[in-house]
Amino acid sequence: MDAATRNRYLKVFLVVFGLIFVVGIFPMMMWIFPSGWGWTPRQPEYEQMIMGIYATLGVFLILAARDPAANASLIWFTIWSSIVHGGIMLVQALVDPTERSNLLGDVPALFLVAAVLWYLMPKKRPG
Repeated sequence: MDAATRNRYLKVFLVVFGLIFVVGIFPMMMWIFPSGWGWTPRQPEYEQMIMGIYATLGVFLILAARDPAANASLIWFTIWSSIVHGGIMLVQALVDPTERSNLLGDVPALFLVAAVLWYLMPKKRPG
């Protein structure tokens, strides 16, 4: 894939992931698949914090789509924080039987976000 095509896809996925973070986390956590996106037993304070953090990140990912190169540090933060968050959740889901549903919910979703953005990010700085 050439650099221009990769950049176009990067812009698209920044908006897609940004929108999911802004409007998708809440319904996934509350109605669609709560056991795969939250804690058991439910922890409203934790859920509000996670939704607030991801909604904020989502807004900034959407803004970053205008000029991904100028927002590389935000995109790399999203990649690495998704890997770390997904890794921690993976271990927790394997250790705690009440969290196993996360293996089908937020764990693969976080790794997917990281993998897609990593693949689409330029590997060298322009110039």
